[in-house]
Amino acid sequence: MLLRSPPRRLHLLRPHRLRALSNAAAAALAGPPPAPTEWTEASVASVRAATADASLFHVSLDLSAHGPLLASHVAAGQFLPFRLPSAPYPIFLAISSPPPASSSGSPPKSFDFLVKRLPGTPSARLCDLRPGDLVPVGGSVVGRGFEVSRIADARDVLVFATGSGISPIRSLIESGFGESEKIDVSLFYGVRNLQRMAYQERFSDWESRGIKIIPVLSRPDDQWTGQRGYVQNAFSRAKKVINPSSTGAILCGHKQMTEEITRALVADGMSKDKILTNF
Repeated sequence: MLLRSPPRRLHLLRPHRLRALSNAAAAALAGPPPAPTEWTEASVASVRAATADASLFHVSLDLSAHGPLLASHVAAGQFLPFRLPSAPYPIFLAISSPPPASSSGSPPKSFDFLVKRLPGTPSARLCDLRPGDLVPVGGSVVGRGFEVSRIADARDVLVFATGSGISPIRSLIESGFGESEKIDVSLFYGVRNLQRMAYQERFSDWESRGIKIIPVLSRPDDQWTGQRGYVQNAFSRAKKVINPSSTGAILCGHKQMTEEITRALVADGMSKDKILTNF
């Protein structure tokens, strides 16, 4: 998932002037993230295709020498600013790896990202980097992330993601969200076809954590027997929210999806305060 600011000269960026805009994979920010006060350089650890059609890439940064930057990642759904070569403005990528503090083993020393490869965009340049290349990044992460405390009393949580919007959802799931026996979590994950669906190799692990995964394909092949259409269509065919007061929702992806799902949930009686996004 990628957010980008308007083209401005980097030395003129100030927190009160920065206005982040979404690309096709994300809705517009509700408010400006704080602009980085410091920049540093991180080494690319790995770059590889994340989908069969190479429309998405896994990118990992080695941050073993950047303890304070690692420590600033405290919530799933936060972003890291990038200042890429030849790009006139910073971009903001959602961190797909879980916050270090949520790790049950040795704290990770890297940040992972799921990057959409759009020709001619800064994100495509990131996908062309090689291990060992240095890239300027912000000295700390930005954004509040998913404010899961707002749905702490929910018994049922509906998660909706489209395209590269699954990136911060991976961070959320692998940080331990949904592992409690007190909640049921359903993930509606929409893409064009299986060749564009990232993280399929992680589905078994997610399901073992208590996540029910409902893949939704808008243009599947004839062999597909699962849900078809868009995420909002699949949800409308599913049962309605039974108890709005004990249900929460988390949305990340296309603007149209987030708007239509929000309207449907509110129509079912849910409070907007129980509908979370990471922007």
